[in-house]
Amino acid sequence: MTEATSQPSLAIHNLQLSFGAVQVLEDVNMQIMPGEFVVLLGGSGSGKSTILNCIAGLLDISDGQIFINGRNVTWEEPKDRGIGMVFQSYALYPQMSVRGNLAFGLKNARLPRQEIASRIARAAEILQIGDYLDRKPAALSGGQRQRVAIGRALVRDVDVFLFDEPLSNLDAKLRAELRVEIKRLHETLGNTMVYVTHDQIEAMTLADRIALLRNGVIQQFASPDEIYRKPVNLYVAGFIGSPSMNFLKGEIAGDSFRFNGRGVSLAGYDGDLSDGPAILGIRPEHVTLSDQPDLEAQVELQEHMGAESVTYLRLDGQRFAIRAPDERRHVIGTTLGLRFDMTRASLFDPRTELRL
Repeated sequence: MTEATSQPSLAIHNLQLSFGAVQVLEDVNMQIMPGEFVVLLGGSGSGKSTILNCIAGLLDISDGQIFINGRNVTWEEPKDRGIGMVFQSYALYPQMSVRGNLAFGLKNARLPRQEIASRIARAAEILQIGDYLDRKPAALSGGQRQRVAIGRALVRDVDVFLFDEPLSNLDAKLRAELRVEIKRLHETLGNTMVYVTHDQIEAMTLADRIALLRNGVIQQFASPDEIYRKPVNLYVAGFIGSPSMNFLKGEIAGDSFRFNGRGVSLAGYDGDLSDGPAILGIRPEHVTLSDQPDLEAQVELQEHMGAESVTYLRLDGQRFAIRAPDERRHVIGTTLGLRFDMTRASLFDPRTELRL
């Protein structure tokens, strides 16, 4: 990320969007600084693509304002907003070569021929598509087509790029490769980028900050590390992580968390706590096996993934997962002693679902 200035590259103030009686976006506020890579993350129907379409001008908002580089673009046409957008589908013209696809928008903007050639050459070098310029989309792989789609936005030479799930149509291996390429592209260009995805791995690896959405409301807008370590509520805690965070319902009593008559020391927990009902959240990777356990559970299932394994346990009637960087195998039904790293744990109010 480039050094931030006092003026946001993209600012959204009190954005509202309704379709009839259905409210899709509710009071969305964001300030994205120059050079930031921000990911809009959420499940289906959370509003992430809708926000992107509002920024692009593809949807008319119900209320609020959108500023790009200090200029109010709320009611401007998409072509006048100074953005480049990459869609989920490649949306390439099949009858045109790669060069023709890259040049199409620039020709419509009546740029000089030499300027068009210069921009295409620069984009082709950055995206490593120089060998494909005279091919048509049908002769390209999925990954190559997506590079061309990114290149079509890149040649516009804009300050803000918008990506709407650009990798979702690719296989897992290609997604991983292009994810690295997009990160490299951002570091090379230093432009502001807003990226929509439902894939938390993409979000955690690409973003400077993540806006996690639920039902049109931003739940948390923070760095990947902050969201992972200190989720603001139960929804965020459960959404981030694979397997997801384990949750135990109990109560805080003094310096311990009481769960079904057993106590877990809260020593090392970062937060102001008082006695009462609580939900303890602990990620599978923050639980270790111990001869001096906090709790015990029975092995139900184990998944081996090469360098690590995930073991699913039954803890007083509910599933509980642990993740370990080893290949130890546990017999189903075996009782394991579990030790919690409370410096990495989370406690939530069961009434408000907010972090304590």
